[in-house]
Amino acid sequence: MTTLTRPKTDAVAAAPTTLRGPVRVLLRVHRKALWAGAALLVIGIGIVVALRVWMASAKELCADGDITPCGGSVYQPSYARTSTEVFLGDGGTVLLLLAGLIGVFVAGPLIARELESGTFRLAWAQSVSPARWLAARLAVPAALAVVGLTVLIAVYRWGLWALRGYPYSQLPRWYDSGVFPGTGPALLGFALLAVAVGGLCAVLVRRTLLSMSATALVLGTVALGLGGRRYVLWPTVFRQSAGPVKLDSGDWVVDMGRLTESGRKLYWEDCYDYAADPLQDIDACWRDLGAVGHFAEVHPASHYWPLQLVETGILLALAALAVFAAFRVLRRLHG
Repeated sequence: MTTLTRPKTDAVAAAPTTLRGPVRVLLRVHRKALWAGAALLVIGIGIVVALRVWMASAKELCADGDITPCGGSVYQPSYARTSTEVFLGDGGTVLLLLAGLIGVFVAGPLIARELESGTFRLAWAQSVSPARWLAARLAVPAALAVVGLTVLIAVYRWGLWALRGYPYSQLPRWYDSGVFPGTGPALLGFALLAVAVGGLCAVLVRRTLLSMSATALVLGTVALGLGGRRYVLWPTVFRQSAGPVKLDSGDWVVDMGRLTESGRKLYWEDCYDYAADPLQDIDACWRDLGAVGHFAEVHPASHYWPLQLVETGILLALAALAVFAAFRVLRRLHG
């Protein structure tokens, strides 16, 4: 006589629904890349700290950073101070490139290489759905990028802070293209966009080198586009006066020229022939054109945060669209 035993319901293992397993596997497989990222983080911090120490140890004779006798007619900053200004003047660009590099890594070694070689099938055969597989490869680099770049932003701002308050300083201005991207949340938005674009290019192209190239091209286009049109992200302040417009040290001048009584704007190109010839009276040209005053359109220093937040919002919206498109493409190709 045989006995049929009903299998225990708890013996049937349910498919895992969290990302914990895929994340552990991902971190273990790409641990060399993690160490490389940690090394870059330490190097970045070390460079800024070294510049601060170098500047602090310079033999400055006066509180204003002068290395000549105080109160004299000559002001000469230390070589350490001027060198620090030069190095930190492009720090934002370096951080932007680092964020883009993260996206290129996501597109190539992290996703496209597995799709190209077919190793993704091993994970999918172990109860890891395609959506969870892709989610892990986007969430891990996104989280690590946000944490690491937040630290670098704080360190970079700390380095720039030491350069303030000195006369004749060549301190990079807050709106400079080499500074602005690396001092606020816009850099984090760009990093998240880089991860999202990398994932989208990888699932679309499914070739390592082509995916990396496409990601670099898209990110470069976005960075150049925003950098060139950043001034339109927030309304400028319009100033006018009978004489030359008075500008503050932190003003970002977007437009400047002369005004007619009707409010028409005149520019130096309108009197180019006079401006090119020092023997000509350019003021006579302005009078002939009806100029009665001066104007300037500026972004004051108080516009720093509105510009940062608007740019961050644009980047996050683009990142969300890229993530949505990546999952749609993956679902269409692999179900």
